[in-house]
Amino acid sequence: MPTSCGRNGECHECVVEVRRGMSSLTPATGAESFLRGGYRLACQATVLDPEADVEFALLRRQPKILTSSLGRHADPEPETVRRGDRVYRGDRPIDDYRGRICGLAVDVGTTTVVFNLVDLETGRVLYTGSFENPQRFGGSDVMHRISYDGGDDRGELRKAIISSLNFEIRDMARRVKVRRRLIYEAVVVGNSTMRDLFFGMDVQTIGEKPYKSVTELDVDCGRRRSTVLCAAARDLGLQLFPGARVYGGPLVGCHVGADVAAGMLALGMDREEDVVMLVDVGTNTEVVVGNRHRLMAASCPAGPAFEGGHVTYGMPGYDGAVEAVWIDGDRPHYRTIGGGEPRGICGSGLIDLLAELRRTGLMTELGVYPGGATHFSFAPEMGMSLSRADVSALAQAKAANYCGQLIVLRRYGMPLQRIRTLYLAGGFANYVNARNAAAIGFIADFPPEKIVKAGNTALEGATMMLVSGGMRRRAEELASRVEHVELEVTEDFFDLFVEGCMFKPMPAALDAAR
Repeated sequence: MPTSCGRNGECHECVVEVRRGMSSLTPATGAESFLRGGYRLACQATVLDPEADVEFALLRRQPKILTSSLGRHADPEPETVRRGDRVYRGDRPIDDYRGRICGLAVDVGTTTVVFNLVDLETGRVLYTGSFENPQRFGGSDVMHRISYDGGDDRGELRKAIISSLNFEIRDMARRVKVRRRLIYEAVVVGNSTMRDLFFGMDVQTIGEKPYKSVTELDVDCGRRRSTVLCAAARDLGLQLFPGARVYGGPLVGCHVGADVAAGMLALGMDREEDVVMLVDVGTNTEVVVGNRHRLMAASCPAGPAFEGGHVTYGMPGYDGAVEAVWIDGDRPHYRTIGGGEPRGICGSGLIDLLAELRRTGLMTELGVYPGGATHFSFAPEMGMSLSRADVSALAQAKAANYCGQLIVLRRYGMPLQRIRTLYLAGGFANYVNARNAAAIGFIADFPPEKIVKAGNTALEGATMMLVSGGMRRRAEELASRVEHVELEVTEDFFDLFVEGCMFKPMPAALDAAR
């Protein structure tokens, strides 16, 4: 694996997840003291027994990139511009003009990081890339990462994401033949934890009541006007133009972060007369309902089950992942990403599999296999199956999505029939069979004609903020208007969660708000 430290264990770029055979490796070195569980630095671990069966996975893997979107790009109105032979930010010259002015838009997801390189003079996207978030060694969800960053190894998660992004920037520069020094602006969005970790902020306040970022608490007591963050690239360690301004988008509230503000901006929810709904599916699923008159949002801690975690053969959407499943009688059929042999099953495949098991009666709505069976083989020739324990993990992840959507809809007081459009956002949601997702209660039971797969709205919104200062101000105003819904304080939350664990459609008629 390529590293920048010469394999001495200092850069921490070669973290791998050891899935089998840990005992056959040399003991962890002092350079690996920041790692927990089944993670090692590849440059520090040596196989002791050449006959041993050692299986590991790189954290630097390329997911299936989602490049499609609704295409609502902003007209170029960048804050860094060319005037004659100089580059200006506002009224201040910052560099000689060297043929191009570029910017970087980054969506830091809990599982996947996606970025656009943009020509700021034309607004044209020059390159789109993605990589697996390397912070996984600190936990698969935000609460575990908050806990990790509060320990002795505080700062390692920030170091990991900055190091990996720099690697991708260098690789991108070689591919596109654009000098890194020509990147003068960057916009970073993500949920509250991911954004704040990126900027080196203390995230402990997000992990405990009232679950707010330090920036939110500062706004509440008048110490700052906005939750926006700004820093110079040199101060963050990003390998761009040293004085490049890195803008962290505004937070909506608590765990509803800058990625949601960017998504609402991309969809123009603040200009809508009709009520629409956004569901951005991920490790943390965000739900927004509203229009230009009123907006309401919540974050659902779904966890990583549908993104490869806690499921025996689960994996993210990489080559070899089963992405679609259908059952004929009791015989399963599937399609993999890339068309090769299956290596595991990703989120879209899991939703298909669960829906097909219900449709064919091979699983009850409680997630039980008939006849006392303990698993169902979806790729029997490869020995891959979905166990009862897997189904239980998926039921709980699905229940979080179910509760978030139902509670926000109910609190808003809007029946499904009166909502014009359900936008499904995020790389995972783009590949989901919406009919199957609705059949098991993963999303609200909208008619298929009302469901629009919106692509990566967070990245699109970040790109709009990158090319337009006006869009940044609009996003800040938009984020400040959203009403945040705390799911766990809802009176019947636990009843709804239990109901959401069942594999059945969400009711179309919702009770009055509680």
